Amino acid sequence: MRPRCVAGDEGMMLGVGPREARSASPTGEDGRQLMAARGCERIEPSFETARDDGDELRVSADDRAVPTAANDQRRKKPAKRSSTKAAKPAAASRGSARRSGSGGSDGGSGRGGRRRKRSFLGHLFRLGLGVGLWGALATAAIVGYFAVRLPQEAWKIPDRPPNVKIVSVGGDLLANRGVTGGAAVSLDEMSPYIPQAVVAIEDRRFYEHWGVDPIGIVRAFVKNMAAGETVEGGSTLTQQLAKNIFLNPEQTMERKIQEAILALWLEHKFTKDQILEMYLNRVYFGSGATGVEAAARRYFNESAKDVTLAQAALLAGLLKAPSRLSPARDPQAAKARAEVVLAAMREENVISEADYEAAKAQKATKAKSYWTGAENYAADLVMRDLKSLVGDVKQDVVVETTIDLSLEKAAEKVIRGTIDGAKQNVSQGALVALDGTGAIRALVGGRDYAESQFDRAVDARRQPGSAFKPFVYATAMEKGYRPESVMVDGPVRIGNWSPENYERDYRGPVTLAYALQHSLNTIAAKLADVVGPPAVIDTAKRLGIKSTMENNASIALGTSEVSLLEITGAYATFSNGGYQVTPHLVNRVTTTTGKVLWERGAEVPPTVLSPEIVGMMNAMLSKVVSGGTGRRAALDGWQAAGKTGTTQDFKDAWFVGYTADMTTGVWLGNDNGAKMKRVTGGSLPAEAWNKFMTAAHTDTTPVPLPGDYRIGEPQQPLTADSSLPTEDGYSDDGFYGSADPNDNGYYQRAGELPPRRIPQQGGRAFDRAPPPGVTVEGRVQGGRESDQSLFRRIFGG
Repeated sequence: MRPRCVAGDEGMMLGVGPREARSASPTGEDGRQLMAARGCERIEPSFETARDDGDELRVSADDRAVPTAANDQRRKKPAKRSSTKAAKPAAASRGSARRSGSGGSDGGSGRGGRRRKRSFLGHLFRLGLGVGLWGALATAAIVGYFAVRLPQEAWKIPDRPPNVKIVSVGGDLLANRGVTGGAAVSLDEMSPYIPQAVVAIEDRRFYEHWGVDPIGIVRAFVKNMAAGETVEGGSTLTQQLAKNIFLNPEQTMERKIQEAILALWLEHKFTKDQILEMYLNRVYFGSGATGVEAAARRYFNESAKDVTLAQAALLAGLLKAPSRLSPARDPQAAKARAEVVLAAMREENVISEADYEAAKAQKATKAKSYWTGAENYAADLVMRDLKSLVGDVKQDVVVETTIDLSLEKAAEKVIRGTIDGAKQNVSQGALVALDGTGAIRALVGGRDYAESQFDRAVDARRQPGSAFKPFVYATAMEKGYRPESVMVDGPVRIGNWSPENYERDYRGPVTLAYALQHSLNTIAAKLADVVGPPAVIDTAKRLGIKSTMENNASIALGTSEVSLLEITGAYATFSNGGYQVTPHLVNRVTTTTGKVLWERGAEVPPTVLSPEIVGMMNAMLSKVVSGGTGRRAALDGWQAAGKTGTTQDFKDAWFVGYTADMTTGVWLGNDNGAKMKRVTGGSLPAEAWNKFMTAAHTDTTPVPLPGDYRIGEPQQPLTADSSLPTEDGYSDDGFYGSADPNDNGYYQRAGELPPRRIPQQGGRAFDRAPPPGVTVEGRVQGGRESDQSLFRRIFGG
């Protein structure tokens, strides 16, 4: 078979290009002869017939590689025009020829010379590829821009605010304090229902996405569009965590982008369980509770490990709107949202149908509006003092207190029960109990901490009334008076002040022990005036009263305001033998690893009352409980002492008393100063004191009070104080003195130095009348009881 040659090949054979070949190629008969000589058969293009393969190849005379005479004529016509215009068709013809010649391996085939059309999908693919590429570049640029704008600390997980764990003397949790209100707990330490409920309602694809959930975003968008409002969010738990710990809550596009960036970073750095644990310990549940531990204690007074399925559903439901859905504000709304959470848990098959129905059947319960439990009063006091002990708290610490949790619960029960059961317009109360060292064992600052956080035991200052009299009597004992000293109970005027007894009657000459036992105001006023108010104030301060006291005789009746805590601490000096008492609540502060940051020392406090004075005071104050105004406080089996206090118009009622084991003070009244209906210190406060102290002394061995002073018995040596002032200013001519029924019985009239002695006859004191000139009420006649019969009545003669 002879090889076929295409027009123009001869130029190629000569080693020149197509253009040169066309110009150098012979035409006509010479060309055919040349090709024949080379063994090629010349093939001329056809203009009438179609190719066998069905393609229509139609060319014009201008497409011929070798020009003909006709072609020459056409080229000559435009020659008249400018050479520039003539060059354009020629260039176009050459370009067409080149495109025709590049058609594929089959050379002369018409199919190789035609440009193939692209499909729609191909164009679409190319468009998508381009858009994706540019989109990726734009996204990278945006991410980089907003990542650069993040603060440097955003790339480090901030420490959780430090928690202060406050425990009782036995290690029981009293409260958590700090910004969060609760300690951080691991997933293993909390009820498994809590993470299950939160994941089911907040981010059911939590364990499947990588920080940002496009499917969740689309699902939320569809639901929100269908509802016409925002009913579901598209943020993942990881995004919410990023917002909580790194960003502010403002709704801006920049914040959302930064949230997504940080979510991706969190997913890269931490495991899913770590992220979930951080979220549950840092998310806000409303009512001041941050984290599941704080929320569980806030709403249920339970630890997070003890939360039930229904409670877990309620907590998870709060995340949507912590304030609006709070069970303390709207328990029905909280219950309805909890049922939505339960349904989501059932749909995810994390709970059974039976569990679902049981949890759903539980009734809505209104939670306290604030933290509940009287122990929170103690926790508040701890936080007030903590900085002075260890400085600023920068890590989790454990504060070991002196509180006995069982006594704390008993005290709260007694105060609330007393108030709720009272019919005399009593709305508030307080109780504080401490041991002989000043360690506070129980502290109740009000009826209900959730309703009022004001601590009436520590912060409220009120007139103590007759509960202040022991400081007057202790001062008198230091000045030489004795429980057997006699003073006249009668009308008295000190300046412009004329104190009266509660019952507004008078009993004539009485011993100081009797006057204190029955809380006679006139005797206390006279004593304060004789020994001097500054001396009384000094005694009260030595025993622990810190409040400002007025320098006047009315201080004897408790007109200067004090707190329940400080007066109870002062009484504790009588119970411990005369040692100074400083009420305290904190024993030790440690880190969570056990490192001691602060610890109370074991120093022995100074003595502020002599043992003799303590013995006399205990002897007199024990008679108040055994047969005086405080009879309702008497304890079975224990020697108890104390004093009642009632202010004018029954605005405040007190009872402060003690045993050798514990000192307790009780106050009842109203915050607004409203009058109670004849509530005295010897009624409701003494009864409440008795109930609490009975519980506190259960299963304990009775111990007598310090000192063995027995009023009126011969073995007591008595001495008189020759330095007492005169009775100037009194409206009567009453006398003051001491009596020794054994051998040296005497009484002393004010201003007489030395005291007049009365000889004994028949082994009984005061068998004969006092010397001439010494009278009762300044009169010898007038129907008044004689001195001789008075002393016989007092001492049994």
